[in-house]
Amino acid sequence: MITADTIKQHIETSLPCDLVQIEGDDGYHFQAIIVSSEFRGKRMIQQHQLVYRVLGDRMKQDIHALSMKTYTPEEWSARP
Repeated sequence: MITADTIKQHIETSLPCDLVQIEGDDGYHFQAIIVSSEFRGKRMIQQHQLVYRVLGDRMKQDIHALSMKTYTPEEWSARP
């Protein structure tokens, strides 16, 4: 069974990130906040697709659902 820490580590090693927070305790459903400069100039769907590509087959085999909030560093720092 995959864990939130495993997902976090995989994203951090495959994508330059300022912040990765993953929550989920049932081993199948996870929530993520990801801040990366790689998201600059991309629409939200493109940002999410980038994360899905990074996770690869894990999205098909290990992770049933991943709810994401993605931000550029500028968007993250401008949050209220």
